[in-house]
Amino acid sequence: MAERVASSAFDPRRTTLGRESEPWRWAARLLAISVLIPLAVILGSWLYFDPQVWSHLGGTVLPGLLVNTGWLIFGVATGSLLLGVPLAWLTVMCDFPGRRILDWALMLPFALPAYVLAFVFVGVSDFAGPLQSGLRELFGLPPAWSFEVRNTFGVITVMTLVLYPYVYMLARVSFLGQGRTAYEAGRSLGLGPWAAFFRVSLPMARPGIIAGLSLALMEALADFGAVAVFNYDTFTTAIYKAWFGFFDLHSAAQLASILLTIVLVALVIERRFRERARFTASGSGGPQRRMRLLGGRALAASLFAWSVFLLAFVLPVIQLLIWAQDSLSDLDRRYIDLLQHTLALGALAALSTVAAAFVLAFTQRYHGDYSTGLSVRIGTLGYALPGSVLAVGVMLSLTWFDNRLADAVEWLTGRDIGLLLSGTLVALLMAYFARFLAVAYGPVDSSLERIRPSLRDAARSLGAGQWETVWRIYLPMLRPGLLTAGLLVLVDVMKEMPATLLLRPFGWDTLAVRIYELTSEGEWERAALPAVALLVVGLLPVILLVRRSAR
Repeated sequence: MAERVASSAFDPRRTTLGRESEPWRWAARLLAISVLIPLAVILGSWLYFDPQVWSHLGGTVLPGLLVNTGWLIFGVATGSLLLGVPLAWLTVMCDFPGRRILDWALMLPFALPAYVLAFVFVGVSDFAGPLQSGLRELFGLPPAWSFEVRNTFGVITVMTLVLYPYVYMLARVSFLGQGRTAYEAGRSLGLGPWAAFFRVSLPMARPGIIAGLSLALMEALADFGAVAVFNYDTFTTAIYKAWFGFFDLHSAAQLASILLTIVLVALVIERRFRERARFTASGSGGPQRRMRLLGGRALAASLFAWSVFLLAFVLPVIQLLIWAQDSLSDLDRRYIDLLQHTLALGALAALSTVAAAFVLAFTQRYHGDYSTGLSVRIGTLGYALPGSVLAVGVMLSLTWFDNRLADAVEWLTGRDIGLLLSGTLVALLMAYFARFLAVAYGPVDSSLERIRPSLRDAARSLGAGQWETVWRIYLPMLRPGLLTAGLLVLVDVMKEMPATLLLRPFGWDTLAVRIYELTSEGEWERAALPAVALLVVGLLPVILLVRRSAR
């Protein structure tokens, strides 16, 4: 017995695996720390508390920010549920005219950034827009007649039309998993159609609905461009004004910490709801037979679904194409530079983020322990955080590092080297990395699940080392998942506005920045050209989502 214990304690194979695991675990920890540092710096900004500044903010700005943010969250939550859940139920469980097209078409608004739909909405509906001009001419109204569109209802409407696909897609998956078995069981027990839906099908789909709703609300909290178009003050706009309007980075960080607290509380609440709402689907993987709607019901379902699709995607795209055709004269050298900067930033961010996602996923799957699992949870936290929050944290972190480095160099050599990292592409790429690491982690981790551990064992038995096994076995087999992750990060970076606005180096404007500059001046037509470019690229991941969900 003692011999067996001694031999197992000094097993060379286990010792070798332990030595090989440590570099991967330390790499995962460092990646998690790189995401955690900006957040810790933001919370540490309260060490520089200025009572006079916060007396002013608390009496003038903060109450309005809280009220506006509260209304935005409430409105987007209500609108996303009222659109996403019924549309998912209709396309999965019912048959009506146009259902086959709408089943995938209702996901296409994913490709439209919220700030693009916002400036199209305002450009069409504002005082000088075609909608109000047409109403004045059609009904002979006075020239000064108008109605206000830049209000709470307008921004909630736009955000709902852009974000309802999160609820629609995950509710659709939940209803597909149920099939009709549970619903028909409720009907067989004497429940009517509405009662069977609300008491059986809807509770079983609640985890997916809550997950989709949480994603929609996180995006609403993180939005900057859409609320800026509507002049609707939220924490993201307040952070931007404190930084660039008052040049007070510490106040911007403290405002960001409040928003960070709201996001973290929302994450905890969402996780609690999902833990309580667990159901086991007893039906088949999909509905065997859809309920065929006839007459008025079929017409109502078709009108409802087509109206949402037209308002959220078709009409805005048509208006963008009309405006873009009238602004083709903007296609000069500057526009080419904007496109190059956008693609370059997206490519650099995609490469670094996908590489980090592979390290996290591979370490968790083959060298995982408690610290690795914690590193993965911290590393993938960034997607729930607004870009403005991460931008403030990254800038404060790099500024502190640059100042300490400059002081050390000056003490040793007497030279002033200035700021090396702040205001460079490094700062912007760090914010992208923290924001979108979770986006890349999902496809990479799911691709790793398909690789059998026996392949690694076979390679090791043939004498291949750890790195050779990764290079010759894992990377070739992971190529589809890595490409998918890279594409998703590329498109998200191209559409990212707040972090790019706050951290971009001088002269490194992107398509998103150009859209912001033009829309802030009311140049809706000229903003359409870069918006169309973003739309075309943004359709690629949506097509991937549609193809996967159709399998």
